[in-house]
Amino acid sequence: MTGMTVSRRTGAAAVALLAATLLAGCGNEGKGSPAWTVEPSGGSASPGSTTTGRAAPSATGSSAPSAQPGTTASAWKVFTDPAKKVSFDLPQEWIAQSVEPDKGTLPGAVKVEVKDAEGTYLATLQTGLPEAAPAACVAASKKSYVVVSSVPVELPHSGGEGTISPHVVFRVIQGYRFFGSYGITNVVGGADSKACQLQNVVRGLEGQGNYSFSDVRSLKSFAPDEKVAPAKAFDTLDQAADYVNKGSEFADVQRMLMSLEIKN
Repeated sequence: MTGMTVSRRTGAAAVALLAATLLAGCGNEGKGSPAWTVEPSGGSASPGSTTTGRAAPSATGSSAPSAQPGTTASAWKVFTDPAKKVSFDLPQEWIAQSVEPDKGTLPGAVKVEVKDAEGTYLATLQTGLPEAAPAACVAASKKSYVVVSSVPVELPHSGGEGTISPHVVFRVIQGYRFFGSYGITNVVGGADSKACQLQNVVRGLEGQGNYSFSDVRSLKSFAPDEKVAPAKAFDTLDQAADYVNKGSEFADVQRMLMSLEIKN
């Protein structure tokens, strides 16, 4: 279990309650329709790593990619970088392109940008990321957040304080609107369900750096004069839930993220 959960109730009253409290009780981990969830209140994963592979099986025996509630694309293809260090599935019409890794990444780092058939940006896969010190975050600057969807995935990672096993997540942080982002992470956002930023980063194996596969590497509560895209912005929590539960884009993105394989 990645955190404490409650089943999402329909209706404005339930949404108002969620917005006011952002609290939850115990439930599933994203199987079927994603639940509103809050990340663990503390603790850490056991140090070590998992083996590289596809999504971990669920308790019912089916693979976790079946967790996406929307209709996914009918035809899929596999992207593998030229050095064969990473691979993932994506819809046939989407575009995956290797680009120059960011400055400061480790030798052999891979960076891949994914766009839809119209050329609209969707996500970036970046490996070999150096460990970065967390940005200063005073209590007054923290914003409440919820985890709308969280599904476990089997990927190489390191444990330690403030980490869990890797999950494909969609999280929303509250500001003048509700800002949402998807990605793979094993970093807990905040022990009190409040944070300045939510990191879409997995702490990788020793010597290999961290990695990210997400729309934005770090989600925050944007100011009214800041550009939000490629993060999402919603007027209500119901809109965020509909994006996860009803839209085909998230279903396709979730399936793509969960198919990631990283070669050791």
